[in-house]
Amino acid sequence: MVTVVTKLVHYLHLSRRSGQYTMNHDNSKKTPDGASFDRSGSQDSLDELSLDDYFKEIENIHETRRNNHEEREALVVKEPDEGELEEEWLKEAGLSNLFAESTGDSQESMVFLSTLTRTQKAAVEKRVETVTQTLRKKNKHHQIPDVRDIFRLQSDPKEKVCDENEPSAVRTTENRSGTQDETKGSKFSVGTNEQKTPPQDMQFSETDLNLEIPFAEQAANTKDSSVGKMCKSGGGDTLPLNFRLPKDKTGTTKIGDLAPQDMKKVCSLALIELTALYDVLGTEFKQQKAAKIKTKDSGLFGVPLSVLLEQDQKKVPGTKIPLIFQKLISQIEEATLETEGLLRIPGVATRVKTLCQELEAKFYEGTFNWENVKQHDAASLLKFFIRELPQPLLTVEYLKAFQDVQNLPTKKQQLQALNLLVILLPEANRDTLKVLLEFLQRVIDHRDKNKMTLNNVAMVMAPNLFTFHGFGSKTIEQSEFVMAAGTANVMRFMIQHQKLLWTIPKFLVNQVRKQNAESQKKEKKDKAMKKLLKKMAYDREKHEKQDKVPNDADVPQGVIRVQAPHLSKVSMAIQLTEELKASDIVARFLSQKSGNVQTLKKEEVFLYEIGGNIGERCLDDDTYMKDLYQLNPNAEWVIKPKQS
Repeated sequence: MVTVVTKLVHYLHLSRRSGQYTMNHDNSKKTPDGASFDRSGSQDSLDELSLDDYFKEIENIHETRRNNHEEREALVVKEPDEGELEEEWLKEAGLSNLFAESTGDSQESMVFLSTLTRTQKAAVEKRVETVTQTLRKKNKHHQIPDVRDIFRLQSDPKEKVCDENEPSAVRTTENRSGTQDETKGSKFSVGTNEQKTPPQDMQFSETDLNLEIPFAEQAANTKDSSVGKMCKSGGGDTLPLNFRLPKDKTGTTKIGDLAPQDMKKVCSLALIELTALYDVLGTEFKQQKAAKIKTKDSGLFGVPLSVLLEQDQKKVPGTKIPLIFQKLISQIEEATLETEGLLRIPGVATRVKTLCQELEAKFYEGTFNWENVKQHDAASLLKFFIRELPQPLLTVEYLKAFQDVQNLPTKKQQLQALNLLVILLPEANRDTLKVLLEFLQRVIDHRDKNKMTLNNVAMVMAPNLFTFHGFGSKTIEQSEFVMAAGTANVMRFMIQHQKLLWTIPKFLVNQVRKQNAESQKKEKKDKAMKKLLKKMAYDREKHEKQDKVPNDADVPQGVIRVQAPHLSKVSMAIQLTEELKASDIVARFLSQKSGNVQTLKKEEVFLYEIGGNIGERCLDDDTYMKDLYQLNPNAEWVIKPKQS
């Protein structure tokens, strides 16, 4: 019997002969001004993106599964009860104590909520209202906080939101100005109503990614300024794909640069920001939830990433990428990346199956003969590894959100959403995805020889990341074509702009700074009260001030003291100037070579900002120190190796 996939490939060829694709009936719709409706999910015409590769890859995947004859327990994605999804969302956002049977001390949550922007608050309010209604229906008797008590916002009838069909929670909260008083005078402006445009000296072009203002705020402001036009027309985004990040004088923050406690706060904020962005743009954001299944607790293929890394770290302490994944990539690269059809041409199915079995038995013993592995077989094994993960590399929770990126109106908003989604991935998934995308870019770099362009690679790899069999819904041919073009475009975006995706937006870092500063204020107030009760407030506060800045007496104004315990020169006073960068300070220390202290190279050590309003942050070389010092004057400055 001819499979659906074969029919699709046949249909595709017929469509190409006729010179057109009939992928999405929505494309024939017209906007009110008569322009053709152009969703940026199909960012190039399908004549440019050959769908042949996509459906051939689907057919290869089906053939591999037929040859293996292995029945594995399917991952069931549960349909959550009403309100359950929102409760899970609030839990992940760090706000579950608002609904616990015993709320206890919710000061931390109050500090967290006080730093949110209007659109972020709208996203929280919407979920709070849903959970509140659900709990009332279930006759829960414990105290449920009213949303108005949580945010204490006042209506501002002057502002308007573009879409009249938006939920009332989003419509009302976006138009409130309660956050203005909270952020006035604060150096941590995070995109509230009073900051709708970048600072005067910060100009952004259409292809610059503005990381100063929250993405959802940008989308809401664009909707307001266009009086609803963008919401109804699908954006009409025809910008080129050369997005870039403007230079930030206080330094660009990459994933991995922050201390774990700050990164946890970033993830909570990223979830709220992503949800707010989807809300503003009218795209439904729902996390999926997988039922627990029994998975393999050893081996290579079909093993959870966490289990694999636990195994591998016994062999190679500190490794963050599965060893088999690393080895398969290196095996492909050793045979040259110039091989024509690399990744597209599958290995021999029977041979790949045999290699898989041998690897399971011999890989960790070190007795597997890699000389028997042909390059196309290694590529097939690499894709097989990704597909056989018990949960998708992009996770059950966020796979649909990754897929739905194609539905956002503009390419810039799609890139913003992908940035937030990458931040939300578990560390193991994120690290593995990063290595995969870097490898795919290296393949593309040899496109003149291997004929694997960005479009080709995206088409081949999309089915392996996005068609997770756990969701298992039978779709009609029309939906298959929508899925093909959409996910291939998302895949292409991730490859092309991967360097941007691992950047933590400045507005999230600033919100973390504000949380830390507010928490410190509360801690100081609590300590002061205890000291007052003990009748020792004056002496203790005076003593603390002396302890807090022990070097004030010997460090002049405009000078910072930098510590470098791992280098020959362990401490140095540095005069701040307008042009002084982090790289200059590191170079100054490295030029001092004496004694028996370990000598490190420039690429091995970094300057860190520690304390004040941040836990710990590794600085990039182009950070202007005077600007950063003004942002966090109470920080300590330390040069040390970066933790792997």
